[in-house]
Amino acid sequence: MIEKLKKNKFLVIVGAIYIILFLTNTEKATLSVKNSGYYIKEMLMIMPVVFLLTSLLEAWVPKKMIMEHLGEGSGFKGSFISLLLGSISAGPIYAAFPICKTLLKKGASISNIVVILSAWAVIKIPMLANEAKFLSPKFMATRWVFTTISIFLMGYIISKLVKKEDLPMENEEIEEGTIILKSEFCIGCGICEKLVPEHFFMEGNKALVINNKVTEETETKAQKIQEKCPAKAIQVG
Repeated sequence: MIEKLKKNKFLVIVGAIYIILFLTNTEKATLSVKNSGYYIKEMLMIMPVVFLLTSLLEAWVPKKMIMEHLGEGSGFKGSFISLLLGSISAGPIYAAFPICKTLLKKGASISNIVVILSAWAVIKIPMLANEAKFLSPKFMATRWVFTTISIFLMGYIISKLVKKEDLPMENEEIEEGTIILKSEFCIGCGICEKLVPEHFFMEGNKALVINNKVTEETETKAQKIQEKCPAKAIQVG
């Protein structure tokens, strides 16, 4: 029990704050719960789409392509593509983080990730359209120019200060003869359970590993399901 509390320390602290707030100021506590409920509802609507998009990036976009167009040697072309990706995006900024992590894992440079995140946050096309409407096209265009320059400059500076080694990237090394399932990428197709029931079963709309040790009898089938998984969520060592 204590271990679970330690692992979820932040949630425990938030829960304690809510309890204290309810005891001291019920009106503000109720308003706070309503606001939290709104954002949780928004996240539940957006995040499944984001995880599906990251799964597609993981499965269908080759690492070589990401490295060529968004990697360290992509130059101005990479910066321009990053600016475009961030500008045409939809949804709140927190939706960008899992996508950017996948791009980093695929070989995108830190400077281009900074450009994507910054453009997503402050110069999205719908935002610019409303800005021009309420504050004038001249105001919007001037801000866009200086903001874009600042974004490129910030990307360059951060890439010099922060290296990929500083980021919490997942270890991709897999022990020989074992199966790893990235449940966040699973789309619930059930093909793994049908082909290799010795190792997988479905619970709700997610696959789970019941035995992660590959045997001689299941080795061929395990390799086959790694290839057939549409989300590329299964890896076999």
